[in-house]
Amino acid sequence: MEISAYTGFLDREGRLLAEAAEEAGLDAKVPTCPGWQVRDLVRHTATVHRWATGFVREGRTETRPMDAEGGLDGAELLTDFRAGHGALLGALESATPELDCWTFFAAPSPLAFWARRQAHETTMHRFDADSARGGTPAPVDGVLAVDGIDELLTGFHGRRRSRVRTPEPRTVHVLTTDEGASWTLRLSDGPPVAERGLSGEPDCVLSGPASKLYLALWNRVPFPEITGDARLAALWRETSAIV
Repeated sequence: MEISAYTGFLDREGRLLAEAAEEAGLDAKVPTCPGWQVRDLVRHTATVHRWATGFVREGRTETRPMDAEGGLDGAELLTDFRAGHGALLGALESATPELDCWTFFAAPSPLAFWARRQAHETTMHRFDADSARGGTPAPVDGVLAVDGIDELLTGFHGRRRSRVRTPEPRTVHVLTTDEGASWTLRLSDGPPVAERGLSGEPDCVLSGPASKLYLALWNRVPFPEITGDARLAALWRETSAIV
């Protein structure tokens, strides 16, 4: 996906997040993030946006902790979120392709990494905000969902810190039923290894429309369909949270 496509999704999803948060009310509980109210969700996403902006705008080449979340509330908090979201968009859109800055897993370029990561960060939390106002949250774009599944499997869970592990080798197929995309996830006592496409005999198949499968893999909704050893789907639920 082109960087301009990522920033387009980031723009849209950030605006929708703010609208959903405003409509739900900052006191509303977030069903997809147990223990959080909408204000916690907005503060968290605003903090991540500003953290990412620093790497892109200043070309920071070493990791830095996120600043402590501020104490803003009410209308001021939503105004602050919108300002930070706009600043992130501006930083990404004005950055040069040669940008050199810190990232935390492989990507075609640092600029591509941050545009992609923040598009998905914002999309997932827009879904969370949508869930807080009741009704059925707006679906995730299918093309973006496929890209997000790929980022999660090959990026996040390609790192040594992934806790999705099994004592004996196991194979999971992840299959979108509407977008023609699939992955093979090999589990063992080491970090998972994901590859695009299907290979080998699976112990479990996780399948469904890309939008629903994306949300399920991020533990927001149940898996649309599980075939084979359902214990591997349960293992994913129990151990795949990003830390």
